[in-house]
Amino acid sequence: MTSRVLYLFGAAAPPVFDVADVIRDAQERGFDVCLGLTPTANRWLGDRLPALAELTGRPVRSEYKVPGEPDVWPKADVIAFAPATFNTINAWALGITRDFVVGVVAEGIGKGIPMVAMPCVNAAYARHRQFERSVGELREMGVRVLFGPGGFVPNQPGRGKPREYPWPLVLDEAERLVGAGA
Repeated sequence: MTSRVLYLFGAAAPPVFDVADVIRDAQERGFDVCLGLTPTANRWLGDRLPALAELTGRPVRSEYKVPGEPDVWPKADVIAFAPATFNTINAWALGITRDFVVGVVAEGIGKGIPMVAMPCVNAAYARHRQFERSVGELREMGVRVLFGPGGFVPNQPGRGKPREYPWPLVLDEAERLVGAGA
């Protein structure tokens, strides 16, 4: 029986297509997984959404609920946001909460929910000054951002390697953040 709730959030970058394997890995680690996606990632995975909901036992969410509706997910013990795109990292750091998953993580900072994020951006985006500022801002707010040595290292534009995205690092850090095995 699982007792640790992991909100696994993903944005529209090629590694999101591997999310079912990541969910299974998280479940093997003892997490009860709730999957949230940006609207574009939700569209990309459209035909897979029923199977992903069955895998997690919960609806996949990409939109805010209507006020007054009960929440269909339990409270998170930890949130992992991967892949996190250029847009997602910047919106999160700036508090622009148009997307459900960005709203949850922005509010999660104030709630003190442990969070880990791993970007998936190319080297051109990584050189943009706002991206560097946003990564720094998230880190200052207590988010563990796995970017650079020991995390995601960007490739040149057009030379992505989605199969090499280091998914295990995200789950390792989520376990560490909730004191796995404690």
